[in-house]
Amino acid sequence: MPMPRRFLTPCAFPRADLGSEVGSLDPRLTFQPPEQEQKPNFVRIAKIGCSVWAVAALVGCAAPGKTIHTTTNIYPAIGPYSQMVQVGNTYYLSGVIPLNKAGNAIQGATIEEQTRLVLEYIGEVLKAQGMDHSNVVMSNVFLKDLNEFANMNAVYGEFFKTNPPSRATVEVARLPRDVKIEIAVIAAK
Repeated sequence: MPMPRRFLTPCAFPRADLGSEVGSLDPRLTFQPPEQEQKPNFVRIAKIGCSVWAVAALVGCAAPGKTIHTTTNIYPAIGPYSQMVQVGNTYYLSGVIPLNKAGNAIQGATIEEQTRLVLEYIGEVLKAQGMDHSNVVMSNVFLKDLNEFANMNAVYGEFFKTNPPSRATVEVARLPRDVKIEIAVIAAK
């Protein structure tokens, strides 16, 4: 006569505190004796399987790794960050501020001048990878004074005339070197 099937839901381990009895690390997950035999919960198993698959898919997406890109057409990084990081066909540009090419002085006094320089620098970083402003899919604009939004927006519009990227614009308490604007973008090939 075959032995009755026993199910562990979802997995059981011997517990040292119960001697030879079989238990579980999680008291909610217990051994089902033969007289209380139940079928496995396929919904729970499916959910666990989907979770494992989702994690595997995410890890697979990160498999290509990242590539660091720099250009000498703008100031060098002024801290422990990269000018641009590429993962797959997506390019993440660090925040750009209006500094001179040496990176030691603010360039431009007005929001218009600073915005123009920042967007020109972003163009240089994109150009180094064979792209331009039309490749930008997301833009994050950080303003020291949101009252200057209209003036910034007028210059910004000159660089994104058709099919502009999605954008978030926020006022911040302070920016590096006390500049008026910083812009970080994401681009895709």
